[in-house]
Amino acid sequence: MGNNERSNENVFANGDLYVGNFKGLLPHGEGKYTWSDGKVYKGEWEEGKMTGKGRIYWTSGANYDGDFSSGYFHGFGIFSGTDGSVYKGTWRMNRQDGMGRKQYFNSDIYEGFWKEGVKEGNGSYVWCNGDTFTGNWKAGKMCGRGIMEWLNGDLFDGFWLDGLRHGSGFYKLIDGGYYFGTWSRGLKDGQGAFYPAGSKLPPMPNWYSSIRYNDHQQIALSHSSSLNIKKSRKNNFGRSLSEKLSVRRLLRNSGRILNRSISLEWDWCLHDPMKEVPSREGSEEGRDVVRDNYSNLVYIREYMQGVLTKEKVRSDAMALSSKKTWNIKFRGKETKSKRGEIIFKGRKSYYLMLNLQTGIRYTVGKITPVPMREVRCSDFGPRARIRMCFPKNGSQFTPSHNSIGFSWKDYCPMVFRNLREMFKIDAADHMMSICGGDGLKEVSSPGKSGSLFYLSQDERFVIKTLRKSELKVLLRMLPNYYNHVQTYENTLITKFFGLHRITLRGGKKVRFVVMGNMFCTELRIHRRFDLKGSSQGRITCKDQISENTTLKDLDLSHVFHMDQSWREALFE
Repeated sequence: MGNNERSNENVFANGDLYVGNFKGLLPHGEGKYTWSDGKVYKGEWEEGKMTGKGRIYWTSGANYDGDFSSGYFHGFGIFSGTDGSVYKGTWRMNRQDGMGRKQYFNSDIYEGFWKEGVKEGNGSYVWCNGDTFTGNWKAGKMCGRGIMEWLNGDLFDGFWLDGLRHGSGFYKLIDGGYYFGTWSRGLKDGQGAFYPAGSKLPPMPNWYSSIRYNDHQQIALSHSSSLNIKKSRKNNFGRSLSEKLSVRRLLRNSGRILNRSISLEWDWCLHDPMKEVPSREGSEEGRDVVRDNYSNLVYIREYMQGVLTKEKVRSDAMALSSKKTWNIKFRGKETKSKRGEIIFKGRKSYYLMLNLQTGIRYTVGKITPVPMREVRCSDFGPRARIRMCFPKNGSQFTPSHNSIGFSWKDYCPMVFRNLREMFKIDAADHMMSICGGDGLKEVSSPGKSGSLFYLSQDERFVIKTLRKSELKVLLRMLPNYYNHVQTYENTLITKFFGLHRITLRGGKKVRFVVMGNMFCTELRIHRRFDLKGSSQGRITCKDQISENTTLKDLDLSHVFHMDQSWREALFE
């Protein structure tokens, strides 16, 4: 015990009790703190904060044994929940963070990496019925590359998104049959090939050998380790239910005792146990069927959102003649084809892009802190404009920038601010998407207007140049457009997020509208149509049609059927 430390017992006015060492008026060294509601901490203290090794238990039966730092679970520790779940691993500021193993109350087991309390990074999850996933996780869901093995012997090796098969991969059936193809949100989508049991398979990438994961600490999780976990488990439980444990800040005022009359208080929060359930897709047992007994046949199939639309039967020799194509296709993650060219310094539109980004960053940043209110007639009028000059070296009101000087006009800022709110567009995301460190991408004009089109790097937003007459039409229709969006929350109408004008040196004016990109989706787009509501010249020559062709009104031969509940939701 140091010269300034003393051992004592202190009873607080609210009934809390501390027995242990003090430094001045603060717990310091070894000590035991008992709250009036029965919670107990026994361990090391440092100037009024739980720091070092310790253990805390609740009257409910939950307890934590491990490292503390400034009142937080921080370091290595074991938490045992009231439902029998146990987490053993590293913590950071009260959250599971780093390498850890959690056994849930129903005997599900996850072993792998965590970030801020959720599964993130490489890890293996074994469900209580024996199903196993080994691969990458993001925000608590299977995301990226991984292998799912079902208890019945089926296996999927490929890419995932939000817990669903998404991208390229292959599915192995227990009878030895294989399907190579692409999936979209859990459904087969696009072209693939089914090889019945006994067929000669194309060369496959060596994914099994690359599924071993290492981080900077050289901690590895392998497929074999997940199987060892599975062997040690009980299999008498039903479908997974698991608990999400989120431990928030433990002590108010950082856990420090300010004086003898203030006690330590806990801000413990137990979340809904259902939220951390990593949902898994069922196996496809029995879905791929062979219509004959010839094992030298391969079925080339095309799916659209899980529905088989085409099938061709080919011999092994014919199918394998294109094995190089299949091998390349499934060697890595299938990525969406990126449209447009990045605008870099030296391109004609480079400074125009910088001006646009500077103007949007400034005006959206200025209008966002203004409290949201109902729009008025004056918000649509000719005076509803923000005009600002942006000299290169900045001014009293504007920052300096790396472009040439320009003038900026922002049309109806309050109206578009409210529209972004109604479309659930976060202002920070909006600015980062358009004005972040990466440049915009320039897209060749798909229409006859001659307008320039730009895409944000994440392709969520489209920026289109307008003629003066088009801008006036948009401003005239804006009040009715606003009322429509306000009335129909689920409208499919084009989403407008901003209307701007840049005046360059010499007086040239460039007008822009910022819109949502309807083609920014994780779903595979099979056909694109530009529908004008006219039949005059609205058909595409059949010889010119390819997968990326934008079709016209008379090319649309589909009949759409909508579920009644969807229709009602659309018109709410």
